[in-house]
Amino acid sequence: MNRRILGATGTSVSDLALGAMMFGAMGNPDHEDSVRIIHRALDAGINLIDTADVYSGGESEEIVGTAIRGRRDDVVLASKFGLPMGADPNQRGASRRWIRQAVENSLRRLRTDHLDLYQLHRPDHDTDPSETLAALTELVQAGKILAFGSSMFPAETIVEAQWTAERRGTHRFVTEQTMYSILTRRPEASVFPVAQRHNLGVLTFGPLNGGWLSGRANQASSHRATTRPSSYDPSTPTGQAKTAAVTKLAALAAEVGVTLPQLAIAFVRAHPAVTSVLIGPRTQDHLDSLLPAAELELTGDVLDQIDEIVAPGTELDPADNYAATPPAIEHARLRRRS
Repeated sequence: MNRRILGATGTSVSDLALGAMMFGAMGNPDHEDSVRIIHRALDAGINLIDTADVYSGGESEEIVGTAIRGRRDDVVLASKFGLPMGADPNQRGASRRWIRQAVENSLRRLRTDHLDLYQLHRPDHDTDPSETLAALTELVQAGKILAFGSSMFPAETIVEAQWTAERRGTHRFVTEQTMYSILTRRPEASVFPVAQRHNLGVLTFGPLNGGWLSGRANQASSHRATTRPSSYDPSTPTGQAKTAAVTKLAALAAEVGVTLPQLAIAFVRAHPAVTSVLIGPRTQDHLDSLLPAAELELTGDVLDQIDEIVAPGTELDPADNYAATPPAIEHARLRRRS
């Protein structure tokens, strides 16, 4: 497994990371099986595990905590906070009050005294960035986290946070986690260049685009199909566009001699801004089928052919970037005088 340096942290991480969203009720409810999958990933050379408090209501963190017992020093452990953890509005977001509570909850579930990386799961438009950065800096100073990052931040919000940290004299976000795949290439246009300019480590998720690039004939088997059925309906314009692209990509993968998922992951790895690609297997067979992508290097000719199928910087379904719409667009009252 190849290693890359995670932004300005100096920490060496595998260029495939284990995303833990599918461990627990959201995916694989069998804790012992999930632990075996995590051990298999570690044995294969993956050293970065990424989870979040919201995954199965904390169950994912508990499973990860069990799996890494006795191996904590070998793991770069990342978790996330910010998405709702209850009906109380104070159990979400990026306020100092919630950050202090959320990190203690995650540390308890993960059975560790510190996180290597703590990430804000989504932008919090209701909290001043200086408040968030100050609270996260306090956690670094207390030794509860070693570094912190953002997730699904647009380029302008990344820049604002960097500027705020410099002006306020706090620690800064050192990573950005974003959705990126052959079918979702919008980060190439602005997020990646900004991340490179500020020496941010970039973690990407969704390389198989919610199942579209899994190689399965029935894309609607993806767990996201139940929440966004129109995005998986082959009769819609979006479904038609994705189906056509996937057909061409599958043919290209066959020509290269690899599976479609392996091609998709190798494509993400090939971007120079990307530090590590999160894969989220639910079974060990699934994990084993994805691991060869860690050694797959695509030629310039293959990458050019992918560019012809899906143009750089574009995406086939804007809804893929879920929860990324800012309030200024989402709420009509913020864009009308009356």
